[in-house]
Amino acid sequence: MAKVLYITANPKAAAESYSMSVGQAFLEVYRQANPADEIVELDLYKMDIPHIDADVFNGWGKLQQGTAFDQLSPEEQGKIGRINELTDQFVAADKYVFVTPMWNFSVPPKMKAYIDTICIAGKTFKYTEQGPVGLLKGKEAVHIQARGGIYSDGPAKEFEFGDRYIRTVLTFLGVSSIESIIVEGMAQHPEQAEQIKAKAIDRAREVAKKFARAGVTV
Repeated sequence: MAKVLYITANPKAAAESYSMSVGQAFLEVYRQANPADEIVELDLYKMDIPHIDADVFNGWGKLQQGTAFDQLSPEEQGKIGRINELTDQFVAADKYVFVTPMWNFSVPPKMKAYIDTICIAGKTFKYTEQGPVGLLKGKEAVHIQARGGIYSDGPAKEFEFGDRYIRTVLTFLGVSSIESIIVEGMAQHPEQAEQIKAKAIDRAREVAKKFARAGVTV
């Protein structure tokens, strides 16, 4: 049995969101294909996700100098403790599904804050004489992203930093099997919006079937 983190960063309901509706279609097929897997849904807009701020840096600095965790300030303990919880949860999972819209060429701020909590040296990567090495080998991921314009090719291709960011982070952390499901062009071609969405849902369902198979690279 695998543990799957289904991570969404969108305040909209599925009925109002292309990324969320495609994500739900993916999740339904995955559950049908592999009902034994444990799926943990993380709605980042309903979660406490600490920002990396002065309290966090001060607390980390004290810990590095040998200060006991219970001697940190209440603010430092609360934020660092929560970061540790999120990091440990991420490390314990086998598969990841990220669902985001493209906002201002990248991911929503809640996703960026979440990623900051899982990129922790010694837990998800380590430094070596040859450079940083990811510690999440053997894990798999899917990123479902919706974007109103066309960014997969054409003049706007170089402006896309959301899917590239997710893939770069996961690759850095050692996740080598990463699949992207993109639904795009709905704002640029509104007359084709439903057709674009339906095509993305079909692809999501196919990827979900493969993603549900243990040990299969998608």
